[in-house]
Amino acid sequence: MRTKSIALVSWLSAFLLGSGAAHAACAPGSSIKEWVQGGALCLAAATYGSESAGESPTLIVVLHGDTSGGGPADYHFEFARSVARPGVIAVALLRPGYSDRAGRSSEGQDLGRRDNYTAEYINAAGAAIEALKKEYRAKRVVLVGHSGGSAYTGVLLGSRPGIAGAAILVSCPCNIQRWREQRGGGAWSRSQSPSSFVAKIPVTTCLIAITGAGDDNTPPQLAQDYVAVLSGRGAKANFVSVPGAGHNFNRAMQEAAAAALKEIIGQ
Repeated sequence: MRTKSIALVSWLSAFLLGSGAAHAACAPGSSIKEWVQGGALCLAAATYGSESAGESPTLIVVLHGDTSGGGPADYHFEFARSVARPGVIAVALLRPGYSDRAGRSSEGQDLGRRDNYTAEYINAAGAAIEALKKEYRAKRVVLVGHSGGSAYTGVLLGSRPGIAGAAILVSCPCNIQRWREQRGGGAWSRSQSPSSFVAKIPVTTCLIAITGAGDDNTPPQLAQDYVAVLSGRGAKANFVSVPGAGHNFNRAMQEAAAAALKEIIGQ
């Protein structure tokens, strides 16, 4: 009987590990400034401004793109650092499966850095944002996403209505099917598209989409059409084109995003 019990436990453990259902929680004693529990996944984070936040701060959460060329996915850390100030906490999250240059990695897989806007991973990011919102007792939340991070953001706004009062979508592939067709690539079967959730976004949400005029990866029309749908429903949604800018989150695009943030939060 004891042998059977041990065998059953061993089989169950193997099943859970093999199915991907078992994930370790963030390590006991770890700080939410660096590790955030997002449902079943522990996500790495870089937090700025928490010391001067005060009570009921504004929370800004920044999500990076696919970094399909490889390497660390922490280019958004500097932007998060630059927008933190008294009363404003900025958190740069690492999407599931991605790492920073210090070697910290969020749980999950990057799936080859393509077709990875899955429901599981987007929900993990959403749960992490909710955890941050609760931890800091944020009075309002603003999401800032670049490229694949903006796809995450667009889906979250509709799949978790009220998760944020405002959002900035930078270089957004807002309609995944059209985006893939325009790039001449194959369809993405695993990824969720912001365009599928736009009708569920509360009309009280303030949204600004920013795309470089010279972006040949996510053409401006993708974000323009997305904004048009929101505006048509009565939401406060605007599109901003950045002259001479391409797809990367370079200085011009960061300055445009910072200006959009100032418009939204008034600081």
